[in-house]
Amino acid sequence: MTDPLGILAIWNDCAPGREAEFEEWYQHEHLAERIAVPGFLLGRRYEAVAGAPRYFAFYLTQSPDVLKSPAYLERLDNPSPLTRQIMSEPFRNAIRTVCRQSVRLGIVRGAAVAALRFEQSPDLETLTAAIRPLMADNAVACAEVWSAADPQQFPVSAEERVRGGDRKIEACLFVETLRVSEAEQIAAALLRQFPQAVSGVYRLLCEIRPGGT
Repeated sequence: MTDPLGILAIWNDCAPGREAEFEEWYQHEHLAERIAVPGFLLGRRYEAVAGAPRYFAFYLTQSPDVLKSPAYLERLDNPSPLTRQIMSEPFRNAIRTVCRQSVRLGIVRGAAVAALRFEQSPDLETLTAAIRPLMADNAVACAEVWSAADPQQFPVSAEERVRGGDRKIEACLFVETLRVSEAEQIAAALLRQFPQAVSGVYRLLCEIRPGGT
């Protein structure tokens, strides 16, 4: 049995009036720095249409173990001066969790996302049953279940200490759609099924892959 892919899921806000420097850091340093770590396959950034925090990003890796590899930990424990500045000042309300991609349905990517975060998650079978019927809808690009990896296996880094600590999730239902309106409808339907979750609808800002491919 092959190991599941890894997911690094991050939600955060930005201090009002600091958006320009936040974007400068993200677009011209942080994304490229992260995707250059061996084992990183894809990074995507989103902005909220509904729900909070305002920003959502995730990285896809060859396995969750990439997110505790020496190369990645070296980056986390030696943040650049600009990273220290951004994460100690405008970067706020961080939710950050290393996950396994437990289930993926569909083979394409979409422009919008319905994301439901769970602090206490139903079992994997229940979550999978909730997203499987969505694949009959042509508006759905893909649907995934992310399950949190054991946080004890991932040490607290210098970056996290600069941020003042991160909140965690236990699982996420992640549904990519072609359009924002469709993500809004799916998020509302899933939230009725899982009222204990926290729902957000996000539009795609950008994507990065190794080597710019």
